[in-house]
Amino acid sequence: MEGSRLELGEPIKDAISRIRFAPRSNNLLISSWDSILRLYDVDGSVLRLEALLEGALLDCCFQNDMAALTAGSDGFIRRYNLCSGTQDVVGKHDDSIVCIEYSEETGQFVTSSLDKKLKFWDTRMRSGNSLCACTIDSDVRSMSLCGVYLLAAIGTTVEMHDLRNLKGPVHTKESSMDFQIRCVRSFPKCHGYVTGSVDGCVAVKYFDPAMECEMGYVFRCHPKSKGGRAHLVDVNDIALHPCYDTFVTGDNEGYTIIWDAQCRKKLFEFPRYPNSVASLSYNYNGQLLAVASSYTYQEAIEVEESPEIFIQELENLAMRSSS
Repeated sequence: MEGSRLELGEPIKDAISRIRFAPRSNNLLISSWDSILRLYDVDGSVLRLEALLEGALLDCCFQNDMAALTAGSDGFIRRYNLCSGTQDVVGKHDDSIVCIEYSEETGQFVTSSLDKKLKFWDTRMRSGNSLCACTIDSDVRSMSLCGVYLLAAIGTTVEMHDLRNLKGPVHTKESSMDFQIRCVRSFPKCHGYVTGSVDGCVAVKYFDPAMECEMGYVFRCHPKSKGGRAHLVDVNDIALHPCYDTFVTGDNEGYTIIWDAQCRKKLFEFPRYPNSVASLSYNYNGQLLAVASSYTYQEAIEVEESPEIFIQELENLAMRSSS
């Protein structure tokens, strides 16, 4: 069950940084280190857009089905009209931008950069003006939106910011894991979040203290051993199902596993992908899962084969998880 490969014409020439399905269609946005933003129509099996930029693309997101935003190594935030292909610069950091998220609830997008700043931007304001910039002590390597709140992974902690009141974090939660958080993703119903660390551990957390006490837990989801010794493997990405209480993890050795959050059990493990699993994305109804198989520049031993994207059909697996 490897899934179907996307036929992109010309191969992607450098590592894939992020893939994201559109909010209300099966269009897939692809950002990569080869400085090209791609938009692929999964239903029609057609590459709709290729936009070449100056710097490497480190993240991307949809503003809506007609517009997208990118985070570049050159420090620029660009917005694209996905129909016309036109683009404009809407903001800038002093160093490479590693994460970008857009909030439909507030009309803001948020960026984090190696300049150690979180910036909050209002799409209704003149380009280049941020609402607020928060200087932080460390790099934010992963972000996720949870309604009107932003979750930012900083080292081994998760900060929560209220997008309606930008005076700093409203809550900071120390991780129960010993190693750096690699990714943080919010549950669609915003009752909690899941984090993955560089040592292969996953933590399921809930905002309600009673729920956290009863249902919160940590487990090593991708246990590996070499020569009888533990072998740490990064959890590169996590995707939460939009309809069911399940999530999928992808690691740096090419393994992807679907988990039941409530029952705390493995539902399905896909055959190993050709390369590291760099990014994961469910479509709007959770019947498709996109998997980016790509090296990630994290380990010298990674296989540097051409990056590929696979599409898995998951309707039967979703039904199994709800039974």
